[in-house]
Order: sequence, then C-alpha cells, then structure tokens
Amino acid sequence: MSSNFTGLGKILTRVRIPVSELALGMHVIELDRPWLETDFLIQGFIIQHPNEIDSLQRQCEYVYIEGVEQKLDNTSGVGAKKQGLLSRLLSRKPTKPDAILSGPAPLPKVPSKPAAQTRTTYINKISVGQEMHAARDHYSNAKTVAKNIMEDLRIGRMLDINQARTTVDEVVDSLLRNDDALVWLTKLKNQDEYTAEHSLNVCILSAAFARHLGHDEGEIRKIGLAGLLHDIGKAKIPVEILNKPGPLNDEERALIKQHPNMGRNLLMTSASVEHFTIDVAYSHHERVDGTGYPRALQAHQIPYYAKLVAIVDTYDAITSSRAYDTGRASMEALEIIYNNRDSHFDADLTVEFIRCIGVYPPGAIVVMTNEEVGVVVESNKTSKLRPKIVLVQDRYKEWQEKRTIDLSQGDTDEQGEPYAIAREVPNKTFDIDIKVFLKEGWLTFAAV
Repeated sequence: MSSNFTGLGKILTRVRIPVSELALGMHVIELDRPWLETDFLIQGFIIQHPNEIDSLQRQCEYVYIEGVEQKLDNTSGVGAKKQGLLSRLLSRKPTKPDAILSGPAPLPKVPSKPAAQTRTTYINKISVGQEMHAARDHYSNAKTVAKNIMEDLRIGRMLDINQARTTVDEVVDSLLRNDDALVWLTKLKNQDEYTAEHSLNVCILSAAFARHLGHDEGEIRKIGLAGLLHDIGKAKIPVEILNKPGPLNDEERALIKQHPNMGRNLLMTSASVEHFTIDVAYSHHERVDGTGYPRALQAHQIPYYAKLVAIVDTYDAITSSRAYDTGRASMEALEIIYNNRDSHFDADLTVEFIRCIGVYPPGAIVVMTNEEVGVVVESNKTSKLRPKIVLVQDRYKEWQEKRTIDLSQGDTDEQGEPYAIAREVPNKTFDIDIKVFLKEGWLTFAAV
C-alpha cells in the first residue's frame, strides 16, 4: 500500500512495509498505532541504529516509510516549519528531508560527533538504588570542590586542576556504573548555591550526554571536565550581581557577558590546563546562527564540546530556581531548547540530548492519567515513556502510602486501568519536595 504527497520540491511516496523488512537509513513516518503508545520520542525519524529496528519489531506489525518518486518545481514558496517539541510529544523533520530513503544505508555517525570515532554502547552495571549511596558521596564531595574552585579564584588563588580532574573521574566512574543516580541528584538544587551547583550539574549532565552519544571513556572525562569549568569566569563577577534578585541593568548585563572572556583568561594562565577547557569556557554562549557572544561565531566555528555543553548549560539553568527566576519542569526546558534548534543550538545534538534526558527523567514529579501523583525514580532505557515511579499522592492530592509501579510492566490502578503519565510538574508542586523524598530513603527502597 502506498500513497503520494508533495513537499520540499518532490513527490514523496508513503509506503507501508512489514517491520521484518526494515533497514538502516529508512525514514519512518507513521506507525500502525499511535506514537504515544510506543517508546519513540520522535514522530517521524530516520532509522540510525539496529536497536531502533528491534524496538519497532517488538511494538509494531507494519510501518509507513518515505521515499522520493520524482522531482518537481518548487514554486509554492512553502518552507519547512518548526514545530513544538511536545505539542504532540515530539515532532521533528529529518535533518536532510530530501534524502532518498527507500533502502538500506550505512550506519551514520552520531550527529555532530567528531569524525573517525567509534560509538561505544554502555549498559548500567548496577541499579540506581545500589549506586545511590556512592553517588551521594561523590556529589557532596564534588559540590565542595566546585565551591572551592570559585571561592579560591575570587581571592586570587590558582586553579587546582588536578583536584578538578580527580572530581570528574569520580563523577564519570559513577555514571559508568549507573547513569541515573547522579542525574537524579542534579535535581537537588539549592538557590543559595546556584553557581557551584550549576557547574557541577553541567559537569554531570555533560558527561552523561557524552556517554549517551557513545564517546569513549577518555572523551567522557574531558567533556565532564569542560562542563565543570565552563562558567569559571563567573568567579570574577561580583556575587551581588550574580545573585541580584531583580533585572540587571545594562552595565551589569554587559559585565555578566564578559564571563566567557574572563574564563578564557583564567584558564590560559593556569598550569596544565588543556585547550578544550578553554574552548568551552570561551565559547559556550556562542550560537549556531551567529547571534551568540563574545565573538558571534558561526556554527562551523564553534568547537564541538562547546556546542554540547551549551545545550546542557541552558537545560540546567532553565530547570533551576535562581534569585530572579523559578525553575521549570524538565519537559518545558526541553521544549525551549528544541524550539531553538538550528538558531541557538546544533539541531542534531539537540535531538540526541532529548533522547538522553528522556521525557520523564529521574527526579521528575509526574501526574498520572488517573490524577495520582508520583516521582520518577528510574528511567527505562528501552521504554522511555515507561519509567519506574513511586506514587506518593492519590487523585485528590492527599498523601498516600508510597508504593512503586513500573510502567514497563503494565501495572494497573484500582480500576484495573494501566498506569500512564499525563504530565510533568515542577519540584514542590503539590508540596512534594524531592530533597525530602531522597532524605526519606524511598529512592533506594524503590530502585534496588
């Protein structure tokens, strides 16, 4: 079965095929069931990895793929239109919409990844609950180091790069054992310690992102170190400006925008600092459309690590409460980033970051379709929409005895209906504070 439709100067052919005939390089545009009933974040995607074929074969009997039948004159003047990330969960045009995708194609490299690297696949060696105790120690120690780095530089001391490397090594070792535990802890934000916590969170999330992208361990450690030091220039910005509760005036805003230059200068005068950390400190506020600062670089001029850290930096900033802004839910942050792909952020890295974080990451507070409320304690790597959750409130938002459900196992409510997530809400909604949740030990109990 096939049908034709026009777009982007071509006649595009919509072909129905059984999932047994899927191959790498095919562009899947429709499934035999609603997208929301599957694990796929993207409604319409190019098959890039064998596990995507496996997942389609597990969940569908047939799909529709796109091919190109013949070229037409494009006189309509209609261009590709960007759509919201989660208005229908996630909708995205492929990077090369004119590609002919009617048959097998070589496995492409990770989008925007430096050439001549092999993608590494990582698996969690232990559960999030088993890793959590060590992760909490690493997070506490690393936060102390991040605070000390900023405080030492403020009073004129030199950067202890070896201490920074040791801290990053501990973070990466934890992420390699289980990548959910430390990511969970990035949710535990303290407004009064934003600068240090932000640097640490960007370190953790950048390293987790690098793990997702399949970088080798050496690259993950480099990217984590670059994340830890990306905002080092803020050590030279007066604290009263960094923590100002109201809007900045023009002079203060201009000073804040100097922190990439200050970071570059600090790192260049530090012994044994590698150049990639300077690149990221100097370039993480550059934008792919040339509107960033301090140099208004074009996309091809921005270092790869800086493009990666820029996305993580924005995500953590949006989800954090600061003196002048309230933190927003992860899903809202992802939508903002997605809507700025190809203008502020590298488009391919943006989509990969959304896949890395997941729609409902560990630590997210979620409302179920039956209006019960829970906290995501562990993501499901093969079923992104079906994490493990601890339910804490009933449909009337009254506290109830906590219990764990696993959406991937089809757990049902009292009416026998399968549990499903309706939406995510920010921390402290319905008086749920994930700091208290963690202190009570429910994560360890639920996720072992």
